[in-house]
Amino acid sequence: MDKYFDNSSLMKVFIKWKWHVIIITVVAAILGIIFSGSTFITPLYKSEAILYPSNVSAYSDETFTEQMLQIMQSQDIMDSVVDDFNLMEHYKISKDYKYWKTALIGEYRDNVSISRTQYDAVLIKVLDKDPEIACAMVNDIIRLYDQKVGNLHKIKRLEAAEMYKFQMDKKDQYIDSLRNRLNEIATEYGIVSVPDQSREVSRGYINGNTRTNALKENIEKYGAEVITITYLIESESEAYAAAKLDYEQELRFYNSHMTFSNVVSEPFVSDKKAYPIRWVVVVLCAFSACLLTLIVVYTIECKRNKNK
Repeated sequence: MDKYFDNSSLMKVFIKWKWHVIIITVVAAILGIIFSGSTFITPLYKSEAILYPSNVSAYSDETFTEQMLQIMQSQDIMDSVVDDFNLMEHYKISKDYKYWKTALIGEYRDNVSISRTQYDAVLIKVLDKDPEIACAMVNDIIRLYDQKVGNLHKIKRLEAAEMYKFQMDKKDQYIDSLRNRLNEIATEYGIVSVPDQSREVSRGYINGNTRTNALKENIEKYGAEVITITYLIESESEAYAAAKLDYEQELRFYNSHMTFSNVVSEPFVSDKKAYPIRWVVVVLCAFSACLLTLIVVYTIECKRNKNK
């Protein structure tokens, strides 16, 4: 085993076969240059954006960034991007192919990456053979995210507004019933203001005015009810006003046109391809060919030595 991995033997083999190794390595590098060209590998251009969520509400224990990731990676946003850019045709996938949907999803996920950065932002990265389409897809994902979150918020705002409207209607009906009862007591029994009329009854009693006796009896009988109704009208009116403020606030949010992302790094049309990285391909081809050639010639030399 030690002899098999003897470095001096390896150097001797390399010196003996050096021209073979060098020629094969150079040929592999040339082939790497050729096959990494646009004729064989379609060059891809990269466009990316970095953004933070904003104006959003929590749905669970997840962070706002995780929430943004979930929404951007959702199926309906992917379907919308596919339709907006006709990616079936763009990726040359035919619906006649039995597994066209799997192929489409695979191609989309290979070219569209949405991830979280170390600073808790969201990175959208798109690769495409057309740099303008790559940039447009990034912007479209951001637009679709804002649209989807806006729709979700509008649904919640509308539900809350309807709840407050129902509360307002109920309180309005209750306040009307209290006022009707108050008007009924005022019309039938002449009680309008218990404190003021009580003072009037007290003065009449002191002055011996018997005309206030009927009012006195009515106040004794219905005064407490009038005071209770007046208090209820005041408290219910305050609750109605608070519900009305909440209702109007929900309507303002519902009718507003808000964005839900802060883009800190805008996407742009790239003028330089991102894939393939040609020098990496060439180096890997040359290194792989050199290593494989060394292994082959070293194995040949070892077998020759054993047969001697």
